[in-house]
Amino acid sequence: MLLRKKLCVALVITALLFLMLASQGIPKRHFPSLPLTLQLISWTTPTGRETVVDHTAPPADPTPYPPRTPPAPIITQPKAKERPLKISQSNTRLCGCTESCISELGGSDWFSRRYDPKQQPVLRDTDNNLDPEALAWWLSLQRAGNDQTLEKVMSDMFKVISPPTVDFRPLPSSCRRCAVVGNSGNLRDSGNGDLIDSHNSVIRMNKAVTRGFEEDVGNRTSHHFLYPESAVDLARGVSLVLLPFKLRDMEWLTSALSTGEVKMTYMRVKERVEADKDKVLVVNPVFFKYAHERWTEAHGRYPSTGMLALIFALHTCDQVSVFGYGADKQGNWHHYWEENRHAGAFRKTGVHSADFETEIIRQLAKEGKISLHL
Repeated sequence: MLLRKKLCVALVITALLFLMLASQGIPKRHFPSLPLTLQLISWTTPTGRETVVDHTAPPADPTPYPPRTPPAPIITQPKAKERPLKISQSNTRLCGCTESCISELGGSDWFSRRYDPKQQPVLRDTDNNLDPEALAWWLSLQRAGNDQTLEKVMSDMFKVISPPTVDFRPLPSSCRRCAVVGNSGNLRDSGNGDLIDSHNSVIRMNKAVTRGFEEDVGNRTSHHFLYPESAVDLARGVSLVLLPFKLRDMEWLTSALSTGEVKMTYMRVKERVEADKDKVLVVNPVFFKYAHERWTEAHGRYPSTGMLALIFALHTCDQVSVFGYGADKQGNWHHYWEENRHAGAFRKTGVHSADFETEIIRQLAKEGKISLHL
């Protein structure tokens, strides 16, 4: 009986050993998995301690074996190198104005046929390389009746006045807005005074009067165009711009700013003029012929003061506003400070063609090259 019990114990132990050995040889993946919420996963940490994690919540990686294939990297194509915006020559701005610049050609065939950007509006010194044909035409306009040569007259003149250093070329960094103010009676009751004074430069001419008419014509002047027979004293800082219709006019300028010896041209003239010698400009005689041929198309003997001042502004400003040109609303030609509203000598002399010049001015406005205020 005792022997039988011992045999039974030996068999049980043998069976247990057999089961233990068999369990070590069966791959773990053949055991059925328990529900995820009941699993206990154990692994050995690098320190050798056994760590048990309760997965009652979803694990970070429920299937750690075999390791998951990492996702393919997202490959983004490198952006193409941005090319700088190429601005064509036609889109470049010659001046800094937000709107168009006068000197930009191509927008108007009519304007391009007349406007020559190479023209030099003023005399710089005694060495100007003046066109002989243009000089011959200019010398025939008004006979001076003297024996002086142009070279001698200019040499004497530039001993009294300073050769100009102003640069009239347009700059991308600036916008030169100019008001050209004529003397027409249409300025009366216009109320344009503040608008005129708001410009960078204000160009007036001949015997223009501002005192008492400020509300209509403003009171600022930067350039004053004149010739001996229309001379007036100028305030300090105003640039005297001489329109020399004859050689005698340059002689008069030299005299009026120094000795006062020239008292006559074809009529009695002002012997001395108050003006800043360092700001005097003398319009180039060649510029007269250019204005006569290209702009007034040989209508009249030569362009008027007002027309020459306007063409001068087209070459020295980036934007031009024009005031006080033409007849008044009743069709009368007179100056705004005159009471004689029926004066019409300018229109009837035949020296200038007022009607044709008015057409040119209106066409400039139509082409968008000037702003015309009538």
